[in-house]
Amino acid sequence: MKIQRVYIDTSVIGGCFDSEFALWSNGLMQDFQMGLFRPVISDLTTVEINVAPDFVQNKYAELLDLEHDILEVGDEALDLLGSYQMREVIGDKYRNDMLHIALATVAEVDILVSWNFKHIVHFDKIRRFNAINSELGYKHLDIHSPREVTHYDQD
Repeated sequence: MKIQRVYIDTSVIGGCFDSEFALWSNGLMQDFQMGLFRPVISDLTTVEINVAPDFVQNKYAELLDLEHDILEVGDEALDLLGSYQMREVIGDKYRNDMLHIALATVAEVDILVSWNFKHIVHFDKIRRFNAINSELGYKHLDIHSPREVTHYDQD
């Protein structure tokens, strides 16, 4: 059986320490440890984590100890980002949010997971990102919160 590749943005790692999100972020980390999913991260995630508190950087280091894929920001992802910007899916101030989506799209991950409900895990934004992806010949990108994805049993 193919293990699904799950791209996580920085909010998922930080969510491990937030009382509202910890249950599901940590559950997803357990799913990665159990091999239920393969974590996918990017150069962008690394840059964002480098300015995070030490405890978030330590959690990220734990993730790097697992088998994972790391995506590099390249021309194809930057071109796709440019298409998102030209269509003004979200404001340029949130360029990194769009770049996470572009990286995941170009890499054809199975799922992108985030706690960013304003710019990423938002019905209208998902629809707009995927419309552009389809127009440019990319696959549909599934975008969810960790709560929707983790196998972790909360009961």
